[in-house]
Amino acid sequence: MAVTLEQARRVGYTCLKALLRFAFMVANNLVAIPSYVLYLIMLQPLRILDSKSFWYIEGVLFKWLLAMVASWGWWAGYTVVEWGDDVKAVSEDEAMVLVNHQATGDVCTLMMCLQDKGTVVRQMMWLMDHIFKYTNFGIVSLIHGDFFIRQGRAHRDQQLVLLKDHLEKYYRSRNRKWIVLFPEGGFLRKRRETSQAFAKKNNLPFLKHVTLPRIGATQVILKTLVAPQENGTPSGGDTVRKESKSKGLQWVIDTTIAYPKAEPIDIQTWILGYRQPTVTHVHYRIFPVKDVPAEPEALTNWLYQRFIEKEDLLTHFYETGAFPPPQGQTKAISREMTLSNLWLVAIQSLAFLSGGMWYCLFQYLYHCLF
Repeated sequence: MAVTLEQARRVGYTCLKALLRFAFMVANNLVAIPSYVLYLIMLQPLRILDSKSFWYIEGVLFKWLLAMVASWGWWAGYTVVEWGDDVKAVSEDEAMVLVNHQATGDVCTLMMCLQDKGTVVRQMMWLMDHIFKYTNFGIVSLIHGDFFIRQGRAHRDQQLVLLKDHLEKYYRSRNRKWIVLFPEGGFLRKRRETSQAFAKKNNLPFLKHVTLPRIGATQVILKTLVAPQENGTPSGGDTVRKESKSKGLQWVIDTTIAYPKAEPIDIQTWILGYRQPTVTHVHYRIFPVKDVPAEPEALTNWLYQRFIEKEDLLTHFYETGAFPPPQGQTKAISREMTLSNLWLVAIQSLAFLSGGMWYCLFQYLYHCLF
């Protein structure tokens, strides 16, 4: 089939735009991430004298970095519409966020749609695959105190012990509020076949749009962070009691991400912007932690039920283009999530100005020393 001049122009424009966006992203990383690291190195005396203020400043810088990632998608026309419960109402409380996992773009989507949720972004902890540690953003996550979990049966028990130790050491000492995890333990396309085989063997529902979750990390988080009086567990031990101002983990936010036509956005698309503008839909349902069972078998059933409900939500979405209304209501209400272009430009400008400042400083020191 012959390519028309109009088609050739369109392809050429798309390639040029992707190239320019990639160049901008590289430049963005080269100035923003080193600046983040250098600012925190300079602030190490404050960390010793006033740890709370140090981690407050680190959280602000962390939020700005996540906003930069969000801006790459936002300016490409990848927007978000939100459904279900309004999570802003619990943004100042401690919460565990359970998310279905389809592609690398899921993390970028969350970075975007949580930007307008108050202090959440700067006070959240992420649980992510250990491979993420070796990406350009890995050093930032290491400093921020995120947890990198190694997948696989051979590592599972050890990783859960390490997770418990990590939470006790860093979660409240750095004033974290939300903890985000993907209980499926991998991307949908990689785990679906194995999950369906497991479901068939154990007489569990056949799931197409999600996979059966793994309980280990969820159980450790609940045991470590939930105050004893919330659900009858001795969770947290001295960790909770030492933090007299903390009420412990209070909410579980069940988050379901849906892409039109079940075509998820990956990180390459997010960066290069070659897909047409797309609206990603995010559904929230909030559960009080006191309603979450503590016993392993009951917790497993509860968590399975959440993902069975996700399956129903996604099936309805792919059939109708909208999530179903809450029980007892006749219409589901959606909310368009928005970001301020002026604010994003200001953050990007600050990043490049910071990069220039550090460059000039090191040039000056070099000339002074040599």
